[in-house]
Amino acid sequence: MGESTREHAIEAPRGISQEEQDAAITDDFEIAGVPDSFQRLWTPYRMAYIKAGQNRDKGEEACPFCVGPTRSDEDALILHRGKTAYVILNLFPYNPGHLLICPYRHVPDYTDITEEETAEMAALAQKSMRVLRHVSRPTGFNLGMNQGVTGGAGIAAHLHQHVVPRWAGDGNFFPIIAQTKAIPATLSDIREDLAAGWLEID
Repeated sequence: MGESTREHAIEAPRGISQEEQDAAITDDFEIAGVPDSFQRLWTPYRMAYIKAGQNRDKGEEACPFCVGPTRSDEDALILHRGKTAYVILNLFPYNPGHLLICPYRHVPDYTDITEEETAEMAALAQKSMRVLRHVSRPTGFNLGMNQGVTGGAGIAAHLHQHVVPRWAGDGNFFPIIAQTKAIPATLSDIREDLAAGWLEID
């Protein structure tokens, strides 16, 4: 071994074999990798969005807001079904409990819905707020509709209203610097809690 190589060699303590030294720094699962100081935020549910992209809505047959009501509440993350509109969890939430109020009809603009649909969407938004306050005690809300692609609508062809619960400090550096939101519960668990709360609130 050359002089420079000897200077940088790391020798195991006397009496400890290389295998024993390797075992001491290997995790219990024996998965390859080198530990580091980074935390991992695993969000596998977002892969559906990554693969499909924002322009996945090509008509009623492919519209998730039209397809959703044809599936079970649990599979579609539907919280409540009304007469002309329904409440569903946002698959890509800004905060836990981020809800969407959608008419069943495949219409793009707020001016396209009837008075009955308008009234029911408003009532569902109000009850959504009451249920969220009952279940998770947010200190504020954002309510709104993004109209058209230039208005920021991810699915512009099917009208939907956002109901976003807010808490002090939820707009911290993480989403601003890392463009990432940490959601501390699974969507199915959140739906289950809110569905139970929906039955408890008049």
